Amino acid sequence: MIDDHEFHAQLVSWRHHLHQHPEVGFEEIHTSDYVADALTSMGLEVHRGIGGTGLVASLKVGDSPAVVGLRADMDALHIHEDAPGRHHASVTAGKMHACGHDGHMSMILGAARLLTTTRDFNGTVRFIFQPAEEHGCGAKAMIADGLFDRFPVDAIYGAHNMPGLPVGTIATRSGGIMASEDNFVIRIKGQGTHAARPHMGVDPIVIASEVVLALQTVISRNLDPSVPAVISCTEFITDGIRNAIPTHVVIKGDTRSYAPEVQAMLEKRMREICEGICRLHGASCEFEYTHEFAPTVNWEKCTPIAVAAATRIVGPDRVNADIQPMMISEDFGAFLQVVPGNFVFIGNGDTADEGGTPLHNARYDFNDNVLATGAHYFAEVARTALAAG
Repeated sequence: MIDDHEFHAQLVSWRHHLHQHPEVGFEEIHTSDYVADALTSMGLEVHRGIGGTGLVASLKVGDSPAVVGLRADMDALHIHEDAPGRHHASVTAGKMHACGHDGHMSMILGAARLLTTTRDFNGTVRFIFQPAEEHGCGAKAMIADGLFDRFPVDAIYGAHNMPGLPVGTIATRSGGIMASEDNFVIRIKGQGTHAARPHMGVDPIVIASEVVLALQTVISRNLDPSVPAVISCTEFITDGIRNAIPTHVVIKGDTRSYAPEVQAMLEKRMREICEGICRLHGASCEFEYTHEFAPTVNWEKCTPIAVAAATRIVGPDRVNADIQPMMISEDFGAFLQVVPGNFVFIGNGDTADEGGTPLHNARYDFNDNVLATGAHYFAEVARTALAAG
């Protein structure tokens, strides 16, 4: 048996160390070493270098051929932590675990410790630690490197902490739970001129402003109002100065949606609008559109397993089995295009002083009070999935 107090202390120790030493995508060398050492200390054989810095450890008990995967993401963000007085704050300037992957790793390590101690299941559990989630590259890299050929699974389960949800609640749904993310870059070339003589040039700022506003009509006028999608222009860059109209403007941003046909429509209409407005004003346009994250679509057969496991851990009143889909994106979606699985949200807190600070914020911190809940959930979902065959 594991003492609850000692178990919580171990989870916090893992989490705080990982938080202090953040590494960004495909640079998780220390992180991978630290996780591998923790898994090895539990008696597990660890396989390294999968998709770069990714790793897998497997635990087999009994004679069942059933196999389940539990996944954690490892990378941090290029954000400078702004947390005066936080004793476990990042010691690396300009980098921090602002999304809680330190907590996710600790929860999977906790599940590994629970399962290696109890061994109360029949089958194989794979503990999968993925690099480079933030840029939507790590899951694809692991898959391309033979993850599921070398370490096959019948299903895979993941989770993300969620500020705004009450501490320790668990929420999921069948079907789409998180959106795709497509990135776009619009390069507009006009003709620069003196600010006092705008008629001598082709003003790309005016043209680009018209483009930004026109893009908002794609959602409101080209898409069924019942279908979720978002177009966000997030950067507006020029080569101008105060008294000169620039020649170039670059607009960057992303779109979010759930269906391939919606992605295709957004790309087509955005390209037509950008090129049409630029042509109208005598400017040129380059339009670039890339697919970064697949939508995260939970498999119908796996969601009841996740709900049953969550209910046993936190109780039926703290489980939402039909949460509203969110327009955020997660690299886990790439795994679900290849193997069955489910993704849940674990409440990080709904007030600023109890885990409610938003993700990707310089003051964010994973709520340590959620660690044991997540570890027990992952251990239980493994047992439940293996029992279901």
